[in-house]
Amino acid sequence: MSDTMSSSKIANVVKRLDLTTLQLFIAIHEEGNLRRASEREAIAPSAVSKRLHSLEETLQVSLFERTPQGMKLTPAGEALLHHARRTLLNIEKIAVELNEYAAGVRGHVRMLANLSAIVEFLPDDLPKFFNEYASLRLDLHERPSADVVRGVEDGVADIGICSDDVDIRGLERFDYREDQLVIVVPSNHPLSAAKDIFFADTLDFDHVALFATSSIYLRSQYSAQQVGKSLKLRIHVPGFDAVCRMVQAGMGVGLMPNRAFDVLSTGMDIKALPLRDIWAERQLSVVVKSVHDLPVASLMMFNHLTGNREQHSYQ
Repeated sequence: MSDTMSSSKIANVVKRLDLTTLQLFIAIHEEGNLRRASEREAIAPSAVSKRLHSLEETLQVSLFERTPQGMKLTPAGEALLHHARRTLLNIEKIAVELNEYAAGVRGHVRMLANLSAIVEFLPDDLPKFFNEYASLRLDLHERPSADVVRGVEDGVADIGICSDDVDIRGLERFDYREDQLVIVVPSNHPLSAAKDIFFADTLDFDHVALFATSSIYLRSQYSAQQVGKSLKLRIHVPGFDAVCRMVQAGMGVGLMPNRAFDVLSTGMDIKALPLRDIWAERQLSVVVKSVHDLPVASLMMFNHLTGNREQHSYQ
């Protein structure tokens, strides 16, 4: 009897959780009160209040605390917020993808990748894929490795490419590519005569570093701490091309992958010195929630990136 009642309650909750109510719930949270939420969604305040009351009654929990500063989520409200945002994101994906099918596109791959993958490897890998699957579309965004993992975990993308030294938080991981970090110096720099060096040998000089959340910058910071020194950071820059340009301008030495240096340094009076540190040899990884749950188009991309022998037909 209790099982039947439980199923009935669940079915009632599902029936009452319509998209408009979820959107209003998010608006109340983001605006902090009912009046601003009603103005934003163009619905009468009384209707917003009624929907919220009905939602709390159906769920049998309080979703907000009413405080002098505004509406504040309860723990139950925090849980609903997470699922509401994911649900609305999935609805948006459905609309976009079906619209693309109507326009002749036969699948959509959503992928997040770190800067290294985008600069070093994807320009070679993606054309080969789209030569075979020309009717597919790719939505690719650059993110720091840790944000790649969070994005795949939250359902923002089906596939991620990140450095293997980040916590993958329960995702499935597969080898993608390897690269080698090098120190970039001006050709007239005191270190430029060396064939290769340890990272510690660079710590007496100013550094041009990638943005603070990049895995390469975090590696360099950790390595400096291991030898009891700190990084002499002169400037943060957003990309590898900026590292090369700033090094050429004499702002310091820079740390970047060897393949990115080969692509971006043409015509510059700078030099790359291989690092002898073990951590300078990097593995990039493909991460997914579950290979078996990937949409067909994303599975095709996954197979291509990982060299998976178990190919799946795409009709």
